[in-house]
Amino acid sequence: MYEEQATQIDDYAKRLEELVNALNIEDKKSEILAFETDMAVDGFWDNPESAQKIMQQLKGLKTLVEAPEDLSREIDDAQVLVELAEGESDETMREEIDSVVQEVEQRLQRLEITSLFSDPRDGNAAIISIHPGAGGTESCDWADMLFRMINRYCERQGFEVELADYQPGDEAGLKSATIIVTGTFAYGSLRSESGVHRLVRISPFDASARRHTSFAAIEVLPQLDDDIEIEIKDDDVKMDVFRSSGPGGQKVNKTSSAVRLTHIPTSIVVACQIERSQHRNRETAMNLLKAKLYDLELQKKEEEMAARRDGQQDVAWGSQIRSYVLHPYQMVKDHRTDHETGSVDKVLDGDLDQFVETYLKWNLERRGRN
Repeated sequence: MYEEQATQIDDYAKRLEELVNALNIEDKKSEILAFETDMAVDGFWDNPESAQKIMQQLKGLKTLVEAPEDLSREIDDAQVLVELAEGESDETMREEIDSVVQEVEQRLQRLEITSLFSDPRDGNAAIISIHPGAGGTESCDWADMLFRMINRYCERQGFEVELADYQPGDEAGLKSATIIVTGTFAYGSLRSESGVHRLVRISPFDASARRHTSFAAIEVLPQLDDDIEIEIKDDDVKMDVFRSSGPGGQKVNKTSSAVRLTHIPTSIVVACQIERSQHRNRETAMNLLKAKLYDLELQKKEEEMAARRDGQQDVAWGSQIRSYVLHPYQMVKDHRTDHETGSVDKVLDGDLDQFVETYLKWNLERRGRN
C-alpha cells in the first residue's frame, strides 16, 4: 500500500550517501577535532578576535556534519514508519507518511544545494543592498517587494538579518536598503540574487490600470574576512551624519547618529543607521565600504581575465538576470539558467531554492568551461 513512499525513502537514503561522500564529511570531522584540540590549549582566548573566528568556523563545520547525520536518522525513522503502516488503511496515517516523506525530500534538497558551493567566500556573511531603478514610485515599490522576498528567504533558511540602512520612498516602497545576513553559507545561498530584477505588472499606482515594467537592483557582497586588509585613506572619504529613518528609526533618530560615507575616488556611497552610537554606525559603514571596494577589485580582475580569454570585456555585470511577470500571464524566469516557474507568489514570498540550485549548477558548469 505504501510501496511508492518506501521506494522514495530508499532513493533519498542513496542520495544522502552520495552527498556525504561529495561533502567529504569525514574530512570535516577531522577539521573539527583539530579545532577542538587547539581550543584546549592554554592561552587560546588570549587573542579574542582569532579565537572568535575559530569558533565561527567550528560552528559552521559542525552544522555541515550534523545536518546529514540528523537527516539520516529522519530517513531511518521514515522507513520504520512505512514498515509499521503496511497493511493499515488509516487515512490519518497516510497523511502523516506523506508529510514525513515531503519533509525529508525538502531537507535533502537543501543539503544537495550545500554541496554545490564552490566559492571560498560562500561561507561568509552576506551584505545585501537593494536599489530601485528609474521609474519613481513604481520602481520603489518593486524594490520593497524584493526587500521582503530576500527577508522571507532568509527567514526560511534560519539566517539572522540585521538592518544596516533603510531609506523609505517618497510615496511608497524604498529608495535604498542594506541588510547584513549571517548564517551557514549565507553568501553562497544569496549570491544568485545579485543583479537587475525586472517586474511586469498592472501598476497599482496607475489610475488607468496600465501595464508597467519596473527595474530594481540587488547587490550581494561577502563580508570580508578579518585577514583581508583594505587600505582607505581618510582624505578619500567624506562623512555625512543624519537622523535615522525607516524600520526601527523611531528608536534611534533622536540624534543625528546615522552615518553616510562617500568614497570620493570611486563615488561609492554606503550608509548605516542601526546603532544609537555614531561611532558604531561609522565602523559598520566603513566595513560595508571595504567590502564594496574589495569586490570592485575582484570585478576588475575577472573582467581583465575575460577580456584576455575572449578578446572582449564581459558586459554581463549589472545586466538583467531575472524577470517576474504578473500580467498578462504569471511567470518568473532566470535569464542566466533559463529556469522558470509559474508560482510567482511563492517566489515573491521567499521560495528561492530552485533558483539558487539552478544558478549554482550553471555557475559550476560555466567555470568548468572557462
